[in-house]
Amino acid sequence: MSAVYGTPLDEAPLAEWDAREQMCEIGRRLWERQYVEANGGNLTYRLSDGRILATPTMIGKGFMKPEDMVVLDLEGRQLQGRRRKTSEILVHLQILRGRSDVRAVIHCHPPHATAFAITGRAVPKCIHPEQEVFLGEVPITPYETPGTQKVADTLTPYLRDFNVFLLASHGAVAAGRGLLDAYWKIEIIESYCRLIILSRALGEPTVLSQQHMAELLQIKKNLGIPDRRLQDAAAASCAAPAPAPENAFGGRRPGPPASEGQPEAAEFASSPAEEAELVRRVTEAVLRRLKTSAGSLKGGR
Repeated sequence: MSAVYGTPLDEAPLAEWDAREQMCEIGRRLWERQYVEANGGNLTYRLSDGRILATPTMIGKGFMKPEDMVVLDLEGRQLQGRRRKTSEILVHLQILRGRSDVRAVIHCHPPHATAFAITGRAVPKCIHPEQEVFLGEVPITPYETPGTQKVADTLTPYLRDFNVFLLASHGAVAAGRGLLDAYWKIEIIESYCRLIILSRALGEPTVLSQQHMAELLQIKKNLGIPDRRLQDAAAASCAAPAPAPENAFGGRRPGPPASEGQPEAAEFASSPAEEAELVRRVTEAVLRRLKTSAGSLKGGR
């Protein structure tokens, strides 16, 4: 199991028992980093003979044993294992069938990346060099009910050009050459989204120039890391957001109906001026609610 402690560059096809052990180790890391909760998340690995090793349903990813894994074929039929397969296997199979270069898929719920998924706000690009070189653009797929073929189908338009996906109102999915490669991608997207959220407390993140982005994409090309922006000038523009469909939530933004005196939950500021106005309105609504509560307490004495 030494590959778990190396880098994705060390990864080679694993024997079945080694893959089972590595899935337990990666599952433990996901749980320790709070990327999964309870029985959330799942991992798959394509064995050399084409069978798919997968984590089962209803199991905590931080406490798995090698014998807990199940074995499936590419059509999702369970071939082996005392536990049952997860309904979310459909997302994994969609990727593994569509990408012969992918050996491992990890799905989990890293909180900062999932924050972008549940708001539908496109993951910014042209901001952080490491993110751009080692990951690149990250699309948000349209929402569909988890565990259905529909949610797996939402990945189809993105499979060729991307390796990490945010499922609207759900979580993150990473495809890799091996389990460690997929896990590193999860770490990178979560760390990046956390940096974006933190930096916005101080102001809007600084966008790199097109010249600097061209230099980063050249580094990426030299490393042999594919990126659609190397061939697509429109996608390479920093003014073009990463894919995040307008209908990700069926035509409306998520959130409860607005109460009287509160701003619409569906309103999202798109400029500093609008953000300041939204903060003002929210603050006023909170102060009104506090005054009302204080009045009620006084009247009850």
